[in-house]
Amino acid sequence: MRVIKYFLILTIAILGFSFVDVSAQNSSDRNTQSVQNIERKIFKQLINMSYYGVFDHISYKVDGSTVTLYGKVVNGFNKRNAENIVEDIDGVSRVVNQIEVLPASPFDNSIRYEMLRTFATRGGSLYRYIQEPRPSIRIIVDGGRVTLEGVVNNRSDANLANILANGVSGVFSVTNNLQIERENR
Repeated sequence: MRVIKYFLILTIAILGFSFVDVSAQNSSDRNTQSVQNIERKIFKQLINMSYYGVFDHISYKVDGSTVTLYGKVVNGFNKRNAENIVEDIDGVSRVVNQIEVLPASPFDNSIRYEMLRTFATRGGSLYRYIQEPRPSIRIIVDGGRVTLEGVVNNRSDANLANILANGVSGVFSVTNNLQIERENR
């Protein structure tokens, strides 16, 4: 529970600081509070989507009342669902959906499930990060290229995830975008 709590707090902070436009940061306190309020609502709604799992990653940018969605998901339902959820949030007047639906691929699916199996059996402490319903590590596989997204407790867990991901058969490359919780305090 503690990891999930810190993951939520850290993700909100990272997204708040990473994607808020400079002009929005310089606007009045009221507009800033409004944007932060919208960001919190978006984050809360997205992580609670029914089929949003370990193989999906969605990020967003709030610019006034316009929200742009980014990321990659394994099915079109999550793309449509994310857009519909965000459209219904008070203060959002427009949603630009740039989420990519990954192509159906038995090759990528085998990598995905081998990655889960490897993290769960050989990863030791990594298993806790991939547990549903709200995994803190997201494994994105696109044409044999793996991207690790999310938050882990320490540098050794991030390094272990990277090493194990590179050892999975069929993986061409690994991009490790994992954030370290304790380094971001």
